[in-house]
Amino acid sequence: MEFIVEKIGMSRTVTVPATPVTLLKVLDTKVCDVNEGVALVSYSKGKKFNKAIEGQQKKYGLSKEFNRFATISVANTEAGDLDVSGLTEGSVLKTTFKTKGRGFQGGVKRWNFAGGRASHGHRMGRRVGSIGNAEWPGRVQPGKKMPGQYGNTNVTVKNEVVSFDAETGILVVKGSVSGPNGGLGKVRIAK
Repeated sequence: MEFIVEKIGMSRTVTVPATPVTLLKVLDTKVCDVNEGVALVSYSKGKKFNKAIEGQQKKYGLSKEFNRFATISVANTEAGDLDVSGLTEGSVLKTTFKTKGRGFQGGVKRWNFAGGRASHGHRMGRRVGSIGNAEWPGRVQPGKKMPGQYGNTNVTVKNEVVSFDAETGILVVKGSVSGPNGGLGKVRIAK
């Protein structure tokens, strides 16, 4: 069972010793269509929607607030509200979020390279340096750590459930979760 969640932010528990926790909001989700355990669901995020989404809303009989669509695996067998009772029983979750994108970065920031010396007479700075080999293999090997796109990748981590309030849809998980506050991700029950 998967759920679409929005990251609210981080906090900590009041107990001694304090435990770092992440607050996630389970979005209101309507199951539109179910096919072999995989469902087309509609959820609410933001105000923008176009004619194509309007047509889908009309097809599935949704109100204007449900303006985004996704496919997730669900326990439901037919269309309607998403069943969130599994979150109260689940003890370990797998959370998948997209990390913050940092654009094109150099080797020092992306791979923690040391950089050059800070004394006189060099032009090294924060450059990568020599990457070539000798005569054999005569090319740069695939997977070489070099400057490039950093971040903006999906990261999945396991988190324990601290608490879940079904009324407000606030899910509190132990530890941290990737991505910015307000970012959307998926949560699925691991155990």
